[in-house]
Amino acid sequence: MTALTPISFAETDLDAIAEHAGRVAVFVDAEGKLDLAARRVNRQTKGAIARLVESDRWAKMKDADVVSLSYPAGMKADAVDVVRLERGAKGMDARKAGAALAKTRGGSADLLMLCGPLRQPQEVVFGFAMRDYVFEDHKSAQSTRSGALKVMHGKIAEVEAACATLMAVAEGAHMCRDLTNEPANILTTTTYVERLKEMESLGLKIEVLDEDALTKLGMRTLLSVGQGSASPSYVVVMRWDGGKKDEAPLALVGKGVVFDTGGISLKPGANMGDMTMDMGGSAVVAGVMRTLALRGAKANVVGLVGIVENMPSGTASRPGDVVVSMKGDTIENLNTDAEGRLVLCDVMWYAQEQYKPAAMIDLATLTGAIITSLGHENAGVFSNNTSFCNDFLKAAEAEGEGAWRMPMGRAYDDLLKSRIADMKNIGGPAAGSITAAQFLQRFVKEDCPWIHLDIAGVASVKSETALAPVGATGWGVAALNRLIADNYEGE
Repeated sequence: MTALTPISFAETDLDAIAEHAGRVAVFVDAEGKLDLAARRVNRQTKGAIARLVESDRWAKMKDADVVSLSYPAGMKADAVDVVRLERGAKGMDARKAGAALAKTRGGSADLLMLCGPLRQPQEVVFGFAMRDYVFEDHKSAQSTRSGALKVMHGKIAEVEAACATLMAVAEGAHMCRDLTNEPANILTTTTYVERLKEMESLGLKIEVLDEDALTKLGMRTLLSVGQGSASPSYVVVMRWDGGKKDEAPLALVGKGVVFDTGGISLKPGANMGDMTMDMGGSAVVAGVMRTLALRGAKANVVGLVGIVENMPSGTASRPGDVVVSMKGDTIENLNTDAEGRLVLCDVMWYAQEQYKPAAMIDLATLTGAIITSLGHENAGVFSNNTSFCNDFLKAAEAEGEGAWRMPMGRAYDDLLKSRIADMKNIGGPAAGSITAAQFLQRFVKEDCPWIHLDIAGVASVKSETALAPVGATGWGVAALNRLIADNYEGE
């Protein structure tokens, strides 16, 4: 797994600043007030910072913008990075500043971050850790990534403690990104299972259900998706029992299609290579479970992922086939490229039958229609419970992860009526993301609060985001972790 950049913490040492080789970052607010460390750097650079904050350029800068002063006289540093940031900055404002420093660092230089004036330096450190990521496992050239981050602050014990939880989130997001970025010939269904089992060392309880077990359970819709592939299908259950013994868990369910050709309903060749990310929902679940274990969350959470590959072959499902779900409903499979909902419906039903969850959230790169609706800024949020939904939306907003609630209703559900079975797996060209959610809702018990997250537009992107480079974003790990921390953890 891509490791976080090494981070160390120390009390502010003004005499050590001049001797630091690499880069030095100082924080100055809009009014140009310099703290002790910034004043020391200003004196060492013969007033360069003072001249900057008095300039027109500074007046035009926004919070989290960075100006680099290269090879400053009087210091061993290669550069001084001056960050405009208010002392009380928190949330995304502070995180964007950290991300900007990660980009400026370039992945190689040691960075000394002088956080003295900041009230929430941990947020800057988190932004740095999230943005300082690159997936290069399959590059033949030796990595140029090196260096470390050293954080100086007057209350370093408090800062280090605050950072510990956030670094668990960053590590979970890195795992999610790694899995989502991985090509399908490397991350096969079997390899995926092996990587998840490695998290047993963190204290997670991992159970692997193979095809024989899935057959006995009656997960026929999930198995139908993978029957055209030479790779076996699995369900992996990850349990974190950090709460009270008799407390019902929150269930997280993820779609793990390691590659999606569309099956017999073959996708167009253009951009089919992007379908290595079609297991993005399951990767978020894995990342959240890693985060919970790393920070020792006081909550009961069970993560279940259906891992399959959707391939065309002589054994693949045909358009028009009828398959019986674990619940017992019959489904007319009119489009084998609408396979994610067939994976999820069996796993969701199993989650409710086996674990009696207090609530359930499923995540999937489910429909292109949600990209048409919301672009790459927001995930689609569908729910049967407004209070539960609002709790998630609040958590997502706090973490700067875009999410937008979408409508549901009987008229959309009626589009799934089948002439020969209980339902179709598609509803037609209109409202594609909504009819997909309506399909899944048929497998949610009435007393179970439920959210469906369609993350097709946010799981992997073609241009960088505030906290992630191009590619897999790790969207959802932070928001779900906050949801659990705010609503499911005991004293």
